[in-house]
Amino acid sequence: IGNRNLHLLTSKQPYELRVDLGYQNESRFAKYSTFFVGSEDDKFPLAIGGYSGTAGNSMTYHNVMKFSTRDSDNDAHSTAECAKSYKGGWWYNKCHHSNLNGLYLQVNGTFRGYHGIHWNGMKSLSYSLEFSEMKMRPLV
Repeated sequence: IGNRNLHLLTSKQPYELRVDLGYQNESRFAKYSTFFVGSEDDKFPLAIGGYSGTAGNSMTYHNVMKFSTRDSDNDAHSTAECAKSYKGGWWYNKCHHSNLNGLYLQVNGTFRGYHGIHWNGMKSLSYSLEFSEMKMRPLV
């Protein structure tokens, strides 16, 4: 959908976010009652809160962070460039507790990687999740 469109949508009315995750026949979810993406001029900062669910609260660590890409380092890490290190754009802090734009890596117990799709409350950092989906809807 892109950050510009996320900003346009979430600036019109309040939204909630649901993240569905899967790893080896295990499914969990995280739901946030507050979800907002700021403007491009402000580097698309994330506003997120109000966690509930079964996956663990791995997005609040990224609250108020600006979106980082390989060519636009906006993370809070003083020496690393998290988007370069973890191969994807995200609202990195120092660097991440979740990284749903990480690389899609085959996981079979031996092929693991820190650059994969990650959710801290779901699996250890060295495993790549097999499924992730972010869904948003207006609060009514």
